[in-house]
Amino acid sequence: MKIYKNFNIGKKFKNSAIAIGNFDGFHLGHQRVIKKGKEIAKRNKLKFGLMVFQPLPVMFFNKKLKNYRIDSLPQKINSAKKHGIDFLIVKKFDKKFSNIRSEDFIEKIIYKKLKTKLIFISKNFRFGKNRTGDIRLLKNKEKFFQYKTSTITPLNKKGYTISSTLIRKNIAKGKIDHANKLLDRFWTIEGLVKRGEKRGRKIGFPTCNLDLSNYIVPKLGVYSAKVIIDKKIKKKSIVNIGYRPTFGKKKLMLEAHIFGLKKNLYDKRIKVMLIKFIRKEKRFKSIIQLKKQIKIDIRKAK
Repeated sequence: MKIYKNFNIGKKFKNSAIAIGNFDGFHLGHQRVIKKGKEIAKRNKLKFGLMVFQPLPVMFFNKKLKNYRIDSLPQKINSAKKHGIDFLIVKKFDKKFSNIRSEDFIEKIIYKKLKTKLIFISKNFRFGKNRTGDIRLLKNKEKFFQYKTSTITPLNKKGYTISSTLIRKNIAKGKIDHANKLLDRFWTIEGLVKRGEKRGRKIGFPTCNLDLSNYIVPKLGVYSAKVIIDKKIKKKSIVNIGYRPTFGKKKLMLEAHIFGLKKNLYDKRIKVMLIKFIRKEKRFKSIIQLKKQIKIDIRKAK
């Protein structure tokens, strides 16, 4: 898969089919779009690519919105590779790009730069300055700029539409097992292991600490999890996400106690896959009470 950071794509990828959107999470609904898009592109003997934006437009316009993403950009790129995308355009969403008129986006980017033949978007897709562009505008310009626009019916399960918004709500409520079903995988937080105060080690339960960065904040508490180390070593673990009230801390942190791990992982990049919510975060009156509860949590996690 070829990755581009602008619209100057290679000649072999011009005159292609492109799906445009955030694709945050690469959930079952996104997978449906990609599968159908690839099938249609193949019938028309076209390459198939994605156009995504970094940061997500909603985060660009709302600078206070920090914890929002389901996936990091590297995770999104890996998902695109996994699903057999021919090329990926990761466009920086900045002030200059946000001020492009919707008509100019179609003429100067879709037509002149990319020479796109097929465009796949969601029904509520908006683009251009002040979000004035929509599916109706794209349809109106089809003949003049020689492309076709398609929307793929959203995936519905048990009466609800699968969407990134729905998955974020489930994660925030601690319904991680349900979010995982919609994602078709375990929701995963990736990051570098930070050096902490070694409190976990002192009480007999050493932890690997991660900053949540821009990830959506799940319901605070304890989860069963699996941790991937060095891209392939998978270890069962228990994870606490919260502010560590027993120790009077105020910074949000993910702490993973990995079963059977006898070495530190400082500055290593690990993946933490959340499996099941066990209990809410709470403040304990003593370290002894905390240790007793951790042992109970570990039994449940295992």
